[in-house]
Amino acid sequence: MSTFWRNWLLVWSVGVAIFGLVLAGGAFEATSGPVSLIYQGLQGPGDLTFDPAMRFTLAVMGCVSIGWAVTMFLMIRVAYSLGDRARPIWIGLTAGVVTWFVTDSSLSVATGFGLNVIPNAGLIVTYLVAILGSGALKGRSA
Repeated sequence: MSTFWRNWLLVWSVGVAIFGLVLAGGAFEATSGPVSLIYQGLQGPGDLTFDPAMRFTLAVMGCVSIGWAVTMFLMIRVAYSLGDRARPIWIGLTAGVVTWFVTDSSLSVATGFGLNVIPNAGLIVTYLVAILGSGALKGRSA
C-alpha cells in the first residue's frame, strides 16, 4: 500500500472519530446542536427528544464510534508497516466495515431513517476506494 492510500485511510478514520465526537456531544445540552442538525437532515419519523435515554444512547454511540476510529487508525498503521504480509488485517478491517454498513443501513431503513444510507454509502465508498485502489486485499503494494 502506498503512503497516499495509507494517509487516505488515516484521514478517513479521523473523520469517523470526529463524527463520534459529534454524537457523544449529544449527551449534553450545551453540545447537542450538531446532533440536532444531523437528525433534521435525516428526516426520520417524529421529532428528536433529548430525554435521558436518548442522551445516554448518543453518548454510547459516540464513544463506540470513537473507539472504532482509534482501532482503525492504529490497525491501518500496523498493516501498512507489514506491507505484503498485512492481507489478513485488511480482510478483517474490510469485513468489519462491510458488516457495519449492512447492519447500520438495514436498521436505518427499518426504523424510518432511510436517508442515513446516503452518508453510510459515502463512508463505505471512501473506504473501499482506498482498499481496492491500493490492492491491499490482494496482498500486494500499490
